[in-house]
Amino acid sequence: MIETTADDRAFPPALAEVARVEFVYGEEGDGVDFEPYGAFDSAEETTDWLRHWTGNHELDGDAFRGFGQDGSGGLAAIWFARPGRPLAEQPVVFMGSEGERGLVAGNLSDFLWVLADGIGPLEAVEYGEREPHPDADPGLAALAERHATTPRRPAGQIIDEAGAEFPTFSDDIDALCR
Repeated sequence: MIETTADDRAFPPALAEVARVEFVYGEEGDGVDFEPYGAFDSAEETTDWLRHWTGNHELDGDAFRGFGQDGSGGLAAIWFARPGRPLAEQPVVFMGSEGERGLVAGNLSDFLWVLADGIGPLEAVEYGEREPHPDADPGLAALAERHATTPRRPAGQIIDEAGAEFPTFSDDIDALCR
């Protein structure tokens, strides 16, 4: 069981601002397929989702804070992988509706830079997108500049760094599945 505090359920101002962004996903699959929430899923909702996703009804969802989804119901979440560290320093992951899963960013700040490059959680994990989109919303870069505590780096570098830091994420999730 993950140790959590009341602060772990407080929605960060950066994510509250992301929730006000309208992400556009075109008919041809261009854009960002991301529907951010205005608050974290409740502990009960997260547990229910994780149990259904893994088929393991003994799990609780304490290690995750769901904060958005793609159009098919895949979940973007903060994953409590660094014991004792604050929520903003935890990695961002995506767990797709068809079993896709992977790291999006090593922390919340880096996640903002990934969004600023026009790449959402689904695109980073399922499609392996790494190159900045020329039509990325400039408002997302401004949002990241207001909230990020890490320097701007290309999304591909951020995604690759997170994957390198947590190389067993997919195997760890597989171990939870029944």
